[in-house]
Amino acid sequence: MTSAQRRARTALPAAAAALALGGALLGAAPAQASDVTPGPAKPTARSAERPSTTDLLGRVEGSVADLGDGEADTAPERKQESERDGGSGVKESYIIGGTKAAITEAPWMVQLHYYDDKGTTTEADDEGFFCGGSLVAPNKVLTAAHCVYGLDWAANGAVVAGTGEMPTETATGIDLHGGRLTGVERQWMSATYDDASLTGGDIAVLTLFDAMPYKTLQLTQSGDTASYAAGTSATVYGWGRTSSTSQDGSQTLKKAVVPMRSDASCASYYGGEFVAGQMACAGNPATGQDAGTVSPCNGDSGGPLVVGGRVAGVVSWGVQDCVATGAYSVYTKTSTYVGQVNARIDDTDLDFDGRADLFARTSAGAAWEYYSRGTTLGGRKYLGDFSAYNLVRQADLDRDGYQGYLLRTNGGVLKGFDLDGSDEYTIGSGWGAMKNILVPGDLSGDGLPDLVAQDNKGYLWLYPGRGDGRFGARVSVGSGWSVMTITGKGEYTGDGKADMLARDTSGRLWLYPGRGTASAPFSARVLAGKSGWNFTAYVGTGDMSGDGRADLLVRDSAGVLWFYPGRGSATAPFGTRVKVGGGWNAFNLFG
Repeated sequence: MTSAQRRARTALPAAAAALALGGALLGAAPAQASDVTPGPAKPTARSAERPSTTDLLGRVEGSVADLGDGEADTAPERKQESERDGGSGVKESYIIGGTKAAITEAPWMVQLHYYDDKGTTTEADDEGFFCGGSLVAPNKVLTAAHCVYGLDWAANGAVVAGTGEMPTETATGIDLHGGRLTGVERQWMSATYDDASLTGGDIAVLTLFDAMPYKTLQLTQSGDTASYAAGTSATVYGWGRTSSTSQDGSQTLKKAVVPMRSDASCASYYGGEFVAGQMACAGNPATGQDAGTVSPCNGDSGGPLVVGGRVAGVVSWGVQDCVATGAYSVYTKTSTYVGQVNARIDDTDLDFDGRADLFARTSAGAAWEYYSRGTTLGGRKYLGDFSAYNLVRQADLDRDGYQGYLLRTNGGVLKGFDLDGSDEYTIGSGWGAMKNILVPGDLSGDGLPDLVAQDNKGYLWLYPGRGDGRFGARVSVGSGWSVMTITGKGEYTGDGKADMLARDTSGRLWLYPGRGTASAPFSARVLAGKSGWNFTAYVGTGDMSGDGRADLLVRDSAGVLWFYPGRGSATAPFGTRVKVGGGWNAFNLFG
């Protein structure tokens, strides 16, 4: 059989074994409770049809068969890029010199199996492929863009989690060794990725049909420099090749401890092929043979490089056969792309297409979901009578990958509602004392969504999320906020940390950049709009366009809704606005 000429540097192709404001504290916090009441209707639309278990097992079986058949012509190939001695040669991503890792120490590791029989009876055109990945949310897998580029993972992919063993064929079918099987609902990769050179961000996220019940791995923060300092210890995981002389991948999960290297180390070996800022360098120089070399190899593509319990890199590429004298391994530098990735993890997506959507309720109480089409809205779904509520926010409070609702009743009771099939639950009472409530994302730096509440006396409070739909003890952010209209969801600066927006009484818009700490969540505010921000409604639902940057909707006094596209810049967070349409004065509640 043959395969497409894919440029997977560390992927394991089938049959080829191819990586502020200060202020005093105020009063008592709103109470939290645990009673359960009915919830609103659940959405049914999905972006892809869920594959059957039989189909998924077939994909895994096809992938495993190809991995074991040893046909070299199925390897992804790339023509020689450098003839110089010591050059990178074929840029194949290719753990040599590693040790066995129990799945209990890396429960977030998953296997990505791909098999496409092309709909023909012959095996000659079949394409199998394998990569590693890591769970960064229960239904989100971080992997490499070159593992995704040109492939339809929804139609042909399968994901196995919860096991350190590769599947094996038996007389009765395929043995997953206790692993859980699911399909891919949608795929995303960095919009700037260039597959020809592996530049622009070799990073991707797969959204799964099912939330996996395993510990997830958090990405490093954008301002992280310590993780990339030369000599810092890092650990890479995968099921890739264990020898330069064999195309076979490992049957068991492996790990290798490697030192981080300076950008100059990789630049001196690879020249312009290594792009500082986009890529990270790690490992001791290879020895020219298996002995003495410790390196990821083919099949480790998409796996995580872990530093201090966070993903600092994604296995991207290296030299052919992994052991060329003096070579280093190259990883995608996740600190550069954490903003884009976090937008995919917390995407406020109600119709499962990867774009943030809008909740709107009329003055008569009729509630609707309006679905994003990029810079406009198209298609809506009636949710019923929401006249019992005076605040609605979209939020995935339990980080299961399903956007839900945060609802406040007219009596001041705060409720949560998940869209994964569970019922509405009560968070607590006394929330009528709050003028406004936001769920902007992770402000405390622990990877869990937090809540910000602006009380009627002008104090701002941060309620750290616990990841189970509830919140920990609140922290005072400061006083003097009564003159502000707060809004926003996601990050507007491009640094991967959730931010907040606030409009003052003079019509100026301020950006409060997140710091990733609960005790002091915001750094010094930045003027984002000098004047003219006297709108009648502000709606921050996140990334509506799907480009990895948080956007903003506003309504003017004439009832016109405007879309402000995010630019990922602290000094100029929004681009030129786009008119969504008129008639929005009929609505008195947005979320």
